[in-house]
Amino acid sequence: PRKRGPKELTGMVDLTRDSTGKTRARLLDLVPGRSGKAYATWLSARGDAFREQVKVAALDPFAGYKTAIDDKLQDATAVLDAFHVVKLGTVAVDEVRRRVQQDTLGHRGRKGDPLYGIQTILRAGAENLTDKQWARLTAAIEANPAHDEVFVAWQCAQQLRSAYHQKDLAEGRQIAEKVVESFHTCP
Repeated sequence: PRKRGPKELTGMVDLTRDSTGKTRARLLDLVPGRSGKAYATWLSARGDAFREQVKVAALDPFAGYKTAIDDKLQDATAVLDAFHVVKLGTVAVDEVRRRVQQDTLGHRGRKGDPLYGIQTILRAGAENLTDKQWARLTAAIEANPAHDEVFVAWQCAQQLRSAYHQKDLAEGRQIAEKVVESFHTCP
């Protein structure tokens, strides 16, 4: 399910892979509302044959959708969609940056503060950074040893992001498993 625009629509999208392994997103339906009830009603209306074919249901981190999947798609595995997983990783980097900013300078970020100046760079994919952005990132991290925490968080988010950019699904899975296995050791 996806929220679309200010009218609170929930979109149902088929993300089934084709015979070559490529995902071909296909909009199945848009329903008014953003609730587990709206999603459950939509699933019920599809019938048993449709619901039995669903093996994996990707969703955003909204408990209502998870409840609807548990209720209507008992045999399906519920997973967070890639967009929201990467977004959660990016939010974690932002939280680390803010905390380190507060701990080192005693205030929220301001213009001229090293970590404040790289907040948009930290939200970008490493493969998209220009040489100038890399230099700014490096300078901000090297400005204070405490900034290493921000860099470690950013590297973790980049690894997480890279799992979804792999052409080979097995390679992406290996990266994702490595990231998950590292959680218990992460400061």
